[in-house]
Amino acid sequence: MSVARSRTSNEMPSGSIGRKLRLRRKVRGLSLQEIADRSGISIGQLSQIERDISSPSLRSLRLICSALDMPMGWLFDSGGRDADEEDPVVVRSENRRILDLNGKGMVKELLTPDSCPAIQMMFITLRPGGSSGEKAYNNSEGAKCGTVLEGTLGLEVNGRSYTLETGDSFAFEAVKYHRFWCAGDRDCRVAWVVAPAIY
Repeated sequence: MSVARSRTSNEMPSGSIGRKLRLRRKVRGLSLQEIADRSGISIGQLSQIERDISSPSLRSLRLICSALDMPMGWLFDSGGRDADEEDPVVVRSENRRILDLNGKGMVKELLTPDSCPAIQMMFITLRPGGSSGEKAYNNSEGAKCGTVLEGTLGLEVNGRSYTLETGDSFAFEAVKYHRFWCAGDRDCRVAWVVAPAIY
């Protein structure tokens, strides 16, 4: 299987994350200093993120989006569709929103519509060496589950490590500390489900 509209590791998505964050900040009439104060992220790092020089962590993205009163889902590629045309039930393959986290070697394709925030499904593609980060993290509520569609996934949950091959599945409460990574020398593709939605 291949990632729909896949990109090389050096490409940024159309309407890059940095450009979208800068546009939202300008629309809100906020300075970099104000966002730094609200998010706890330095002005220098914010500037580099806005200019796509630095790839932010998911934690940083959450903090910045919160400071901007901006849902993280807005960072996903719209697939060329008008937001007003989004179907509340079906997401066509060509309309998937895509978040390319170049610095983490990871691409996320959002498969579910925003109209159902109780659950969210995505395809995650991890390039060799790609990961969710060196430190385990957790969410305050909910659960996560998934299945490996292709490649080898490394998964750590509450300090216990697993190696999952194509066809293997997992599930855990989101409050448990976890991280994941590509454990092989080729792309790993995972169908990942979270409840409630996080983007």
